[in-house]
Amino acid sequence: MKRRPLRPISEVIFVRKKGQNPNNIEKENIRQRHLRMERFARIRSESRLLVLAGFLLVSFIGIAFKMGLVSMTTPIEPVASSQMLKPSTKRADILDRNGSILATNLITNALYAKPRMMINRNFAAGELAKIFPELKFEKLLKLLGSDRKFVWIKRKISPEQMQAVHELGEPGLRFGPREMRLYPNGRLASHVLGGVNFGKEGVNSAELVGIAGVELKFDQFLQDNLGKGVPLILSLDLGIQSAVEHVLSGGMKLMNAKGATAVLMDIHSGEILSMVSLPDFDPNDRILSGKGKKGSENPLFNKSVQGLYELGSVFKVFTAAAVLEDGLVKPDTLVDTTSPIWWGKHKISNYHRLPDELSFTDVLVESSNTGTSRLAKELGATRQKEFLKSLGFFDNTGIELVEASHIKSKYPANWSEISTMTISYGHGISSSPLHVASAFATLLNGGTKVRPTLLNRNSQNAKGDRIISTNVSNELIKILHQVVDRGTASAANVDGYSVAGKTGTANKVKPNGGYYKKKNITTFASVFPVERPKYVLLVTLDEPNILTGKKSRRTAGWTAAPIASEIIFRVAPLLGIKPNFQTEENDNLLLVGN
Repeated sequence: MKRRPLRPISEVIFVRKKGQNPNNIEKENIRQRHLRMERFARIRSESRLLVLAGFLLVSFIGIAFKMGLVSMTTPIEPVASSQMLKPSTKRADILDRNGSILATNLITNALYAKPRMMINRNFAAGELAKIFPELKFEKLLKLLGSDRKFVWIKRKISPEQMQAVHELGEPGLRFGPREMRLYPNGRLASHVLGGVNFGKEGVNSAELVGIAGVELKFDQFLQDNLGKGVPLILSLDLGIQSAVEHVLSGGMKLMNAKGATAVLMDIHSGEILSMVSLPDFDPNDRILSGKGKKGSENPLFNKSVQGLYELGSVFKVFTAAAVLEDGLVKPDTLVDTTSPIWWGKHKISNYHRLPDELSFTDVLVESSNTGTSRLAKELGATRQKEFLKSLGFFDNTGIELVEASHIKSKYPANWSEISTMTISYGHGISSSPLHVASAFATLLNGGTKVRPTLLNRNSQNAKGDRIISTNVSNELIKILHQVVDRGTASAANVDGYSVAGKTGTANKVKPNGGYYKKKNITTFASVFPVERPKYVLLVTLDEPNILTGKKSRRTAGWTAAPIASEIIFRVAPLLGIKPNFQTEENDNLLLVGN
């Protein structure tokens, strides 16, 4: 750009002749120079913008043209070559109610060998033993030294192991594609998920088949031919399952128990949000988990559905519901609780000293065996058996687990009067924890039958037959709230949340008959929140034993109840239940039907 002087001499002389100020010449020239510079900068910027816009326009036209070509192309299913991974099956995912993955698939490889193509068998066997420490050198050498055309080395290997084998440079070692079932949450919900194993197996593919849990129950659905890749959505909530399992595991250790189980169920729909059985296992390695132990001590044993136990005083709730429904008592009816009761050589007594007469409400609050026995005797064996049958105790629960399909309560073949009396407080009848949880849901949801399910029903109520009236259901909730508030389950109180429930302590049955004196099954069955019942929680411990001072405690009020309290405290916020810190008595309970 050519620059001109700001004060040309000729213009200065001219202006002075006219008697004007020559300084104005400089100011005007500066103004003109700035205008020219501004005009030049604007033109340069506009040029750059035009170039950029042109570039973007050409790009978009190119993209649009390519999309047009793609849209006019006929889609063709890609064909995998023999070198590509091509599993024969793709098993559908399993999700929790919120869409979190519980089970999915992972493409991996299997390792096999063609001994006739091996170059250095001794070297290969030694190196493979280093890569796979669980495989013995002698066994590998025997396999690789055989005259067979084909031998399996390892059904599943990691990418790192595959690379290590590949680097050996042994042409007789080959890889076959595999689809592996992956449980990303490890032990979480292991008994519900179950596990899979390889079915029909070849070099280039292997079939995955369910062997337990929902993997077995819904095996056909989870295959592509029926499931069409649609995931199986369970009622479980992964976050709640994790919280329950964490608290139950810690409580089991604190109480020195051999095992434990917990079931959290929607009281109206029967959806199970959490089912935990301890000890548990890792479904990623199920085959090795169950070795060495049998029966209920085996980690694969699901105590929630397979365990049949005498669960003790939680059965008093079922006796109470029956006599209330039949109009034999009212909450304030006085009941004879004198102890003991003799029936032949059989003795029935209360666990601790009680008055000779209590109100019907306090029979449950104080957990009187003698009071409950007399009420059951008045109810009668026929009616008692009929009522328990209506609650589902003599059928399987219908839960979607193969392990539970044949599990029904065990009871005396001769339902005598003494059986009626002992069964009233949970002795002489063995049931699974899920049976009891389902019965509690039925009695405390307003009185309609509930069938437990592991499938997500989107919280839709699946109302069944009416078992008891709504009024009786509400009365039961009020009574059970007092059990927690001032009775045997006072350790189940939760700050901010109202709980109703019943404890149960029973001596374990010996395998050959009779009872252990110092081995117990303890249970706490509860419903919360009391103001508007929504969930049932049942916690059962196998042989708990804690020391308070110098005294050993093995009852449910000291073991199962405080664990249930901690679980409710943890999961209630996750369930969207707002805490209520009112200190007043709950006189205005918003119960079912009110």
